[in-house]
Amino acid sequence: MTRAYDIEVEWVFFPLHPETPPEGQSLATLFAGRGVDLEAMYQRMKGLMDAEGLPYGRRTHTYNSRLAQELATWADTEPGGQAIHDRLYSAYFVDGRNIGDVEVLVELAGSVGLPADRTRRALEDRRCKEAVDADWALAARAGVTGVPTFVAGGHQVVGAQPEAVLRELIRAAGAAPRQFPDTGP
Repeated sequence: MTRAYDIEVEWVFFPLHPETPPEGQSLATLFAGRGVDLEAMYQRMKGLMDAEGLPYGRRTHTYNSRLAQELATWADTEPGGQAIHDRLYSAYFVDGRNIGDVEVLVELAGSVGLPADRTRRALEDRRCKEAVDADWALAARAGVTGVPTFVAGGHQVVGAQPEAVLRELIRAAGAAPRQFPDTGP
């Protein structure tokens, strides 16, 4: 969709469940006492992802995403590093991997061509801690309460949404459709 409109995507990170321990937490424990039907939640998300052609697995745990956010921030400064965003999505939402574990993150970074030694140093030095702190503060000021939250031109949409909803958000923000050269016969 970003190719269809003249827009720039900016990732801003949000502290969803920052209290999650390094080893993660079962979804049953996370949602205990809240009246959440985990199967219904899974089926809703699976249906949305299937409708958009996106893979989605059956997660049983949530993991602390802080280090993954720091990795993604650092990776965005590296050649080809933007690929880490899709890889982190797959690792977490499809494969159910612990994206709070340094070893997992180094492996994932390597799978998109980022050097393991530089990745490990960036994570161990917490090179992007302040940048992620700034994102968290920006998200709080913007009133973000859940992920994903899409913001464009003062409008906000929260949660996994069909492509049509996101296209409407982009249009409401005044984004112009890209003009593609005519490649006619």
